[in-house]
Amino acid sequence: MIVATAGHVDHGKTTLVRAITGIDTDRLPEEKKRGLTIDLGFAYMDVDDDVLGFVDVPGHERFVKNMLAGVATIDFALLVIAADDGVMPQTVEHLAILQLLGIRQGAVAISKIDRADADRLAALRAEIGALLAPTELAAAPMFPVSGETGEGVAELQAHLQETARQWAERPAGGNFRLAVDRSFTVPGAGLVATGAVFSGQVAVGDRLLLSPRGIEVRVRGIHALDRVSDSGRAGQRCALNIAGAELRNISLHRGEWLLAEGAHAPVRKLDARLRVLASEQRPLAHWTPVHLHLAATDVTARVAVLEDRRIAPGETGLAQIVLDAPIGALFGDRFILRDQSARRTIAGGTVIDPFPPARGRTRAERLEMLRAMEETEPRAALRAMLRHAPAGINLRRFALARNLTEAQATPLDDGDGQIVLSSAEGGIALPDDRWLALRQDVLAALRAWHERRPEAVGPNDHGLRGALAAAPPAELFAAAVGKLLAAGDIVRDGISLRLPDHQARADPADLALWEAIEPILADGGLRPPRVRELAEQLDKDPKTMEAFLKRCTRQGRLLAVAPNRFFPPAAVRELAAVVEEMVAESPEGTFNASAFKDRTGIGRNLAIEVLEFFDGAGLTRREGNERHLRRPADEVFGDT
Repeated sequence: MIVATAGHVDHGKTTLVRAITGIDTDRLPEEKKRGLTIDLGFAYMDVDDDVLGFVDVPGHERFVKNMLAGVATIDFALLVIAADDGVMPQTVEHLAILQLLGIRQGAVAISKIDRADADRLAALRAEIGALLAPTELAAAPMFPVSGETGEGVAELQAHLQETARQWAERPAGGNFRLAVDRSFTVPGAGLVATGAVFSGQVAVGDRLLLSPRGIEVRVRGIHALDRVSDSGRAGQRCALNIAGAELRNISLHRGEWLLAEGAHAPVRKLDARLRVLASEQRPLAHWTPVHLHLAATDVTARVAVLEDRRIAPGETGLAQIVLDAPIGALFGDRFILRDQSARRTIAGGTVIDPFPPARGRTRAERLEMLRAMEETEPRAALRAMLRHAPAGINLRRFALARNLTEAQATPLDDGDGQIVLSSAEGGIALPDDRWLALRQDVLAALRAWHERRPEAVGPNDHGLRGALAAAPPAELFAAAVGKLLAAGDIVRDGISLRLPDHQARADPADLALWEAIEPILADGGLRPPRVRELAEQLDKDPKTMEAFLKRCTRQGRLLAVAPNRFFPPAAVRELAAVVEEMVAESPEGTFNASAFKDRTGIGRNLAIEVLEFFDGAGLTRREGNERHLRRPADEVFGDT
């Protein structure tokens, strides 16, 4: 069990922890000099065969951000209130933070009782009772103590020990996540990172990622709850001795994570449910600048209120947090919002969706989806979400958002009333009735295409998707095509899709001309002749030649890369393979037109035409001078 202190500055938190454990948690020279806790301090004591851990937090208002880094994933709060001062501003703020973080177990230490008489203590008990009454800690027991004389300390210590004995170990499901709150170098051992383990388990020898930077590290050693161990798990504080080639020239920072690869997904925005403190003087307005504290992270952000454009004091509401820097955040993570000047706590929240869509955040259907996402049990959440997801639910993304391991996510494939379509981006779950409707729409659109163009083999994937009355997202459409191909409902013929019973009826004259043109285009390789060059070589009218080549594109024989240039599918696939190779070789996963021109040797103008064609086909996406791969070439152009 991990206990964190809370309370106003100079109320004796550090003295009390020392009286209980025998350990002085003030470790910094400045703390010793000033007699003031500035940063987090840690102490441990044995309880039978287990360990009781303490996080001692600073009480000064200037160091609330340090306090927040220490209480993000504790089990038990020890609220310390001095008998002579009574309830003070940071008493109230720290209590509010504990409530926003969902801390439901705790005790109150009324400290410095050697400075108060019986009447004062009785009055303070009543004041504390009134303070706690509306909170989850209303039933917390109170212990009058003096860290100086030792009076009452044994009773408090006994209560904490007995609570620890009865404490249920936190489930260790999910991928491993440790929030780094401190790092240092040990001579002969190397770099050590400490922090609270939010989920999962880790063992010596495991490979983790330092997130959000994505740097791979190896675990060389572990201290769990201040003991040498072969492993660490959720609910513990751990110190990990880590090594990695990329660690030599960098520093670890508070707020980073050490994660299993399956939990690494930095985000720049997240959707959440917020609760605004009742003590606020005005509603939380749309686009309010804030400081967000999640785990040990402190980052500036803006609040986009999603429902009524403002959330009243004491009320809850849906919001999107737009962050000024990427952070690690997953479903269920709790966070605190402080005002722009970082002087007061204004709200807290729980992450609902760490991967919100790029657009439409305030649409009614999106808000209904967010409410469905709030269901905590994964299978129940998936069922609720499917009712509001005409495009289906990507199960890989769902598992990542919920921090489900592969073993935890596998059962999601088997659900009553749903079908799972295979996709390059992960399985897509769809309600059965939605799949039947989509299947019917695709087959009907393909049948209509054949009736309009009996001479053509069929449309390519992009053309068929565009022929649907309501084009589904590209990811879902590709998965649907894959399912229909596997079932034999449709057939891939080169770059074209057709129904099994359809045979293209080409004009005999066109077939003869094709036999003459095909070897010329093949000889052209990655630079096939222009339309005018083909016309001259075969002594044809350029307009007649262009019309013929356009018919060939409808038949699936060619691709119109540019108005004056038609490519055989094999040449397009070769150029697309170059794109995939360049993206795979780039650390950033990008490439530019100049590099593509040099790699292919096709010349600047043609390279730009090819890349613009790839953008339109959905293979690549241009951002400034760089391009990213949007979808695999096999998915865009088939396996020709």
